This record gives sequence, C-alpha cells and structure tokens, in this order.
Amino acid sequence: MSTDSSLFIGLMSGTSLDGVDGILAEFSTDGTVRQTLASAYIPFPDDLRTELMALQSPGPDEIHREALAANALVTYYAECVADLLQQAQVGADRVAAIGVHGQTIRHRPEHAYTRQINNPALLAELTGIDVIADLRSRDIAAGGQGAPLVPAFHRALFGSRDENRVVVNIGGIANISVLPHNSAAAVIGFDTGPGNVLMDAWIAQHNGQPYDANGDWARTGKVDAGLLKTLRDEAFFAAPPPKSTGRDLFHPAWLAQKLADFPNLASADVQTTLAVFTATTLADAIKLHAPQTQAVYVCGGGAYNHYLLTLLHYALKLHQADIKVESTAALGVAPNQVEALAFAWLAQRFTVREPGNLPSVTGARGLRILGALYPA
Repeated sequence: MSTDSSLFIGLMSGTSLDGVDGILAEFSTDGTVRQTLASAYIPFPDDLRTELMALQSPGPDEIHREALAANALVTYYAECVADLLQQAQVGADRVAAIGVHGQTIRHRPEHAYTRQINNPALLAELTGIDVIADLRSRDIAAGGQGAPLVPAFHRALFGSRDENRVVVNIGGIANISVLPHNSAAAVIGFDTGPGNVLMDAWIAQHNGQPYDANGDWARTGKVDAGLLKTLRDEAFFAAPPPKSTGRDLFHPAWLAQKLADFPNLASADVQTTLAVFTATTLADAIKLHAPQTQAVYVCGGGAYNHYLLTLLHYALKLHQADIKVESTAALGVAPNQVEALAFAWLAQRFTVREPGNLPSVTGARGLRILGALYPA
C-alpha cells in the first residue's frame, strides 16, 4: 500500500439517504488536517434512494437486491471522486486512499454486527485508488457499538484547551462528542436519537419534499405536549452510553405507532413536535453528560435548519444561560463537510496503522485500527 502521499479522500452517505458527500484533504502524519483541497456532493436518483430505503427493512430477494444496490451506489461514489480530483487538478496516483463509509442498512451491535452496503473492490477498480472500507466492524468485534466513530476525529480537529465543547452532528440520527478542555479527561460520545430522519419522512409523506428547508414548515405548527411526551418515553433515551441507534428503531412505522393515540393532530403540528423532539433529546443528553459545556458546535445537514438550531439553543439556555451554539463553520469547517472529512481521517489513520476508535465512546475493549484495505 502506498503511504508516501498525504492526500486522502473521504466519502460519506448517511441516514438521510440523499446523496454522497466527498472531500479531498491533505493530512500531516499525525492526523492533523493541513488543508482541504476540494469538496463535492452527488445526489442519489430517486430509484436508488427508494431501493436503499426499502433495504432498511426485511424483504424478498434481499441478497441480490443489496448487491445490485451496492454496485449502483459505488458508481456515484466514483463520480464524486472524479469530481474531487477534477476540482483540485490532482491525479489519482497522488491520493493515498479513499475512506468510504458505505450505506448503513442494519446496525445491530446488540447482536454483534453492522451492515453497510458497499462494493469497495469495485470502487478501487473504478478510481485506481486504494480503498479503506468496513470501518465499523472491528470496533464491534472488540465489543463496541461501532458508532459513533466521529468523536475521535472531533477531538483531533475541534478539541480546545480553553473551552469545554460539545460537537453535535445532526444527520438522519443525531450524535454528540463531548470534548473536555482537559486533554487528560475522557472523550465520550453517543447517538442521542433521531436527527432529521423522522422530520424528513413526515414532510415527504405530507408535502412531497425531501426535507424541511430551514425548518420553515415546522415553524408554522404548534408543539403537542402529549405527543412529545410519548415520543420521549422511548426506552432508548433512558439507556446509558455507550449507545447507538438508527433506522432499525426510529422509522416511519415507529412514528405511526406513536401517533395512533393522536389521530386529529394537524400535520404541521406533528412536524413542529418532531423538531422539538430532536432538539430536546439532544439538549437532555448534553445537560446530563456534559453539564460544564461552554460551547456547542453543530455539523451535519441539521446545522442548516435554522429553526432546529433555535430550538436547541433555547433548550440548552434553560440549563445554562450563557452557552454558545454555532455551526462548525465558526471553527473553519463547513457543517456538511465534517463527516466526509472524518472518513478521510480514518483512512489516514489506517494507513499509518493508528487506531481510529475511542473505547470511552463505543465501549470497545480497547483501541483498534479500523477498516479493511482494497488495493487499487
């Protein structure tokens, strides 16, 4: 495997199932990000998104359909790589490796497995670049949750000696990384519950839109206290970390079951309540597990939902009046680039044979080098 290059590509397609984010970055050997050379986003076509959504649940001929979906998915990964190289005017031979997450269709750490659709061998063939994939399995094999993996990267990129920080990632699922200013203190991180996943599904069902831009629809409704309590009564929220979740738990059928006792709610009121649900469960997790937090930095697609950020800030200020809530842009990284950059970092860690997990986050028995190599 070539290790002379300091350039790495990260590819991330998350729970929202909307497309693939990619980034090309230069790293120091210690994992420090020197510079970002290019970023790209390739949306998924409706038919692929529909199939990826369908594969979240048991269905007929799953093995065949998963394989075909993986092949289709990788063509968009390769398109994203080509876009990055073209933007930066960099040849494939200068890139050490691609770190690629794949598309999660099952995440069941309680049964010691996680499943991401991918065909990294095909990606290596299409791009001519080494591929590092299957980045969660080793942590799970070591008794961990396999998620979230980004807190180690958040510590490396966003840690501060002067400020107790929490990095909040709001994708389909929301998670937090608690970064104490004391470098000797353990970093913790875990999934807090739904991010955008239920809001996206609800607006798609009722308005035909893929997401609630800026939270504009949620702003028009009213919070229903009864529904909010029912949603928050889910056992996941009372469970201690380490913990992770996904569409295996929080999906439209779960929401429909919760809504059965509230048949007359206006659809906009449900959307508002879902936004408050995401904000308050995040705030609860921060208050309980990071009570000394001075600043919260938000990344992921949810960072662009201004209404959601307002709700989060309000919920946190009820606990600590002077807390700061900003997007990671304030720290120099666009919110929609953080996760892809994290997987480039994980590829770099694999290349220099350094661990990429944090046992204090995932519950694994120890530090582990994450990923599997598919040479070009």
